[in-house]
Amino acid sequence: MLIMPRAIDPEDISRETFDTIGRILKDRCGFSLDGYKDKCVKRRIGIRVRATQSPSAEAYGALLTRNSTELDHLLRVLTIHVSHFFRNPSTFEKLAYEILPQVLRERCLDRGIRVASVGCASGEEPYSLALIMKEQFPELVQQGEVKIEASDVDATTLEQARQALYHADRLNEVPQDLLRRWFSREGERYRLSPEIRALVDFSRADLNDEPAAAPCDVILCRNVLIYFERSRQEMILNRFADALGPGGVLVLGKSESLFASARRRFRTVCPVERIYRVS
Repeated sequence: MLIMPRAIDPEDISRETFDTIGRILKDRCGFSLDGYKDKCVKRRIGIRVRATQSPSAEAYGALLTRNSTELDHLLRVLTIHVSHFFRNPSTFEKLAYEILPQVLRERCLDRGIRVASVGCASGEEPYSLALIMKEQFPELVQQGEVKIEASDVDATTLEQARQALYHADRLNEVPQDLLRRWFSREGERYRLSPEIRALVDFSRADLNDEPAAAPCDVILCRNVLIYFERSRQEMILNRFADALGPGGVLVLGKSESLFASARRRFRTVCPVERIYRVS
């Protein structure tokens, strides 16, 4: 008879064990749990406790100290961020036809535009932006005046993003003409053209790190802040405001919003799409 290991209740993971796992992640992977919601993190640790059939969270912590492969598995579970091209199409329509043209008129007449995709996962969001820039502002792209910087905490996911090879279910919102023009089929998957890929620079970054974000005109950070405690969210939002400067644009996820001191630094442009500009 097959006996399945019981699910781990987040409350079953003691503070001591939680802190031990946190130190292992920090020391060996450079990934800090500071600022993340404990319950969310514990729930994801519980997934790996059960997957490895560890008898307890403490036993799982011991496993991490001697099994680097499992450490990689845990990191992937903690940083998972599923996305697809043009996720929430109405947000990208608003950006393409209203927000980006306005930013270009007001802030970028004598220089290029710099856009950041924070928590970019496997690249669907920044590549969607690159497609918009190529289609809507080809002259700027041709002149080398478009810079899209994408960051994520998971190095493995970033490498997948650089490869730009996607299953069809990630492309459901891509218009057919763009699919034909900018993607080539490879077996059951589709690869984005080198011309579009060249518009995006990927780098590893952790939102828990203190250094200020680089100056930019537009920041997309969607469905990322929800995993952080409110105090850490507030700190990150204020860093975004510093990086954007007056008139810079911030786009959040549909379940995210501004609060506390960060609310005073932005004005709402589109509440439905969670688009804000620095005051």
